[in-house]
Amino acid sequence: MADSARALKLAGTIKKIVARALQTEFTDPRLTFVTVTDVRVTGDLQQASVFYTVLGSDADRADAARALERAKGRLRSLVGGQLGIRLTPSLEFHLDAVPETAASLDRALHEAHVRDEELKRLRENARYAGEEDPYRHPDEDEA
Repeated sequence: MADSARALKLAGTIKKIVARALQTEFTDPRLTFVTVTDVRVTGDLQQASVFYTVLGSDADRADAARALERAKGRLRSLVGGQLGIRLTPSLEFHLDAVPETAASLDRALHEAHVRDEELKRLRENARYAGEEDPYRHPDEDEA
């Protein structure tokens, strides 16, 4: 089993190779807006999971997934040729959900901010139902 430092270095190199190859080696228009976001390599260096995002609609994402699956063999050959290691890891492509998660978090934060502002506005005009200080104090009882 390889150490994690070697796996991390290999993952970074694979990320660069795949990203560059998608820009320069392929003319498929479905791969135009594909961005490689991360690569994770297993500890035995046999499998690499490539995470990517696609700018566009759900149909564009599905088209890009099919194009990446079709280009998987060529990409693996390019990675193997540039890595110079004995065994080239197999490539798996996964759509990265980070942009969608970030967008939903942004919406939730915006909604919380709007509610906070509404509460702030309501507090400005609020008045006590009874006295401002409803508690008895010992010095008032003696007087």
